[in-house]
Amino acid sequence: MLNPIVSQGYLVTLYNKDVRALVKDNLCHPFYEDHWADARVLDVEASSEDEARVKIEARYPFEDGFVIESIVLVPR
Repeated sequence: MLNPIVSQGYLVTLYNKDVRALVKDNLCHPFYEDHWADARVLDVEASSEDEARVKIEARYPFEDGFVIESIVLVPR
C-alpha cells in the first residue's frame, strides 16, 4: 500500500533578526554571516505546512533570532 502522506515542496522565506539589527549598525554577528540580515528562500520537502515549519525551526531556531516570513506551497 502506498503511503497516504505525500511529501510536497514548500518555499520558506526567513531571516535572522539579530543579524539584521547588527548589520544596520555596521556590526557583525559572532556566528552568522551578514547575508542572514536579508530574507532567504529555502526549499523544504514536507507533508504539510506545519511539518515544513517544524523542519525549518529545528534547523533555524527562533531562539537564535530566526524569523519565518512566509511558507508557500510549490505547485507541481
